[in-house]
Amino acid sequence: MLNRQEFSKIRKEMHNLDLKREDVIQTSREVITISKQIIYAAQRNDMKEAESAIKKINEKVRKLKKVNILTDTNISSVAFQEYVEAISFYEFVKSGKIPTKAGLGVSAENYLSGLCDLTGELVRKAIYDVIHKKFGEAKRIKELVHDIYGEFLKLHLRNGELRKKSDSIKWNLKKLEEVMYDIEMKGRR
Repeated sequence: MLNRQEFSKIRKEMHNLDLKREDVIQTSREVITISKQIIYAAQRNDMKEAESAIKKINEKVRKLKKVNILTDTNISSVAFQEYVEAISFYEFVKSGKIPTKAGLGVSAENYLSGLCDLTGELVRKAIYDVIHKKFGEAKRIKELVHDIYGEFLKLHLRNGELRKKSDSIKWNLKKLEEVMYDIEMKGRR
């Protein structure tokens, strides 16, 4: 005969798993949203607003790390990548440094994917800096993206999402080189 008590336990287990899954999805969405707010604030040099958002995101990321459940949506991975991008951008704007993987407490793949995305934000920042005649800042950004690209060239990436994302670094570096070339040709420094 069928053990109905076993099925009752399984239903409870499945229900609890579903609740955790929904919590991971919701928390991941919040991390993604706050990440965008941090980047937007840092792009505008509104560090006070960025710092306020960082307090919120750190709480959400701690919660996401504790749950530690994989979902069929892979949204928590996206959230960690956005987190890496946002905190790295903020730290670069604030201190000129990029946090380490260990410092952020994320996987290697999420860290590297976040850095790929970071280069796009750095291009926007460099263009903003050029518009505001901060040519030295734009050059420093180009050098950072150049360094990131050089490190990615040393990795042996398999054909997957990270490999595709890493290609964006090359294009972002090319944009920055064109911007710097235009500055040099026009005699601005």
